[in-house]
Amino acid sequence: MNKEEQVIMGFRDLYNKMVWLNKDKMEDSLKGYKSSEVHCIEYIERNVDSNVTKLAESLYMTSGAISKITKKLIKKGIIESYQKPDNKKEIYFRLTEQGKVIYKIHEDLHKEFQERDKAVFEQVTEEQFDSMLNFVEKYNRHLDAEIKKQGIDIKSE
Repeated sequence: MNKEEQVIMGFRDLYNKMVWLNKDKMEDSLKGYKSSEVHCIEYIERNVDSNVTKLAESLYMTSGAISKITKKLIKKGIIESYQKPDNKKEIYFRLTEQGKVIYKIHEDLHKEFQERDKAVFEQVTEEQFDSMLNFVEKYNRHLDAEIKKQGIDIKSE
């Protein structure tokens, strides 16, 4: 296995281990919510004037899938839709108080996982961080270009 394959396998293994380690706690704390719904909640809280298009682009999902998720979240009382006085065509979303509770639970879990993994990151030098961040940025740009070649225009945020 060459280094390129080792890096890809390493990323995959890291991702799978993180998901496996975090899964039970996430599911217990966020019962009744799918991960796609939680990611939708997270995006809406972090981005003003979230709409179906922005959510679809950010979460790499179709507008139809996002519409289904947002309808479910509205029904659950987690988000609400609104329109701007100057634009009655576009529909935007924001969290309700109940939605903010779900967002906070999710954020607290991420902080807990980050604290668990802190020992590793404390050993990483600034140069190593810069190198990793540079690689991730380059790889992201490459994948964005490949996605665009397929005729899909997803804007990275």
